[in-house]
Amino acid sequence: MVLGIDWSVRSEIIEGWRTPNLYGLLFITGMIIGYYIVRKMFKVEKIHEKYLDKLLLLVVPATIIGARLGHLVFYENAFDFTDKNGFVHEGYLSHPYNIIKIWEGGLASHGAAIVILAVLYYYSRKIVKRPMLWILDRVVVAIAIAGCFIRLGNLVNHEIIGIPTDLPWGFKFLYTEEKYMINGEQVYRHPAQLYEAICYLISFVILFRMYWKTKAKYTAGKIFGAFMILIWTVRFFVEFIKEGQSDFDGTMLLNTGQLLSIPFILIGVYLLIRKVKPEEQERYKEIVDTPLD
Repeated sequence: MVLGIDWSVRSEIIEGWRTPNLYGLLFITGMIIGYYIVRKMFKVEKIHEKYLDKLLLLVVPATIIGARLGHLVFYENAFDFTDKNGFVHEGYLSHPYNIIKIWEGGLASHGAAIVILAVLYYYSRKIVKRPMLWILDRVVVAIAIAGCFIRLGNLVNHEIIGIPTDLPWGFKFLYTEEKYMINGEQVYRHPAQLYEAICYLISFVILFRMYWKTKAKYTAGKIFGAFMILIWTVRFFVEFIKEGQSDFDGTMLLNTGQLLSIPFILIGVYLLIRKVKPEEQERYKEIVDTPLD
């Protein structure tokens, strides 16, 4: 007898309705928790709530739009095609309406990261007028816990699944795509989404503690650098036991997710090992301790 978990939880909340669903609910829950974490940080640092409202209006759309565009660019095909197993895949340009179907999944964290960085650059230069690393050191704590909930959403959506396994905690995703069937049936697989969710939760605890229990917030980029190493290293290694998300992943030594993660990890390493002059350190500490009305 093969040990494993028959995963029959569905994202559907109301029978026959694709939305609202658990995926969206988990996504929003992660965002709300992240909001209150940053709100607490701003309150302690005496940053007026109007700056948080403006941050929210920028980051939430950037996350959704960036993640969706990233998925389309990095993992989807523009036009319909038939794979080697005879399955027909709909391209997003052939069916433009599919582009907005975020409730069915199809969000890429790398795309979200790129667009979030862009809007935070604007936020730091034009709104709070502080170094970009200042806001990055704060929002990544919230992003880590939001990422945990998003991966739980992927779990209930039966997507981003792992490769087959005979480990006792393997999940048989009963409602995943037919292309993942072996000999006409679904098999037990690594719950890659759950692995990532757990690791993101651990990363959140580490980053949260860095902010509240150490003086890391007084060193520009230290928390952000730790985030980049923790999150993207997790992503890099979990990809080894995850089914490829693009059609050309099987032809490469490292898949798309891993190749996209490497630059982020290197940025994190640089931020943690770089030398900061004492005068720069003191000047940055003054910025952190200065209220924003």
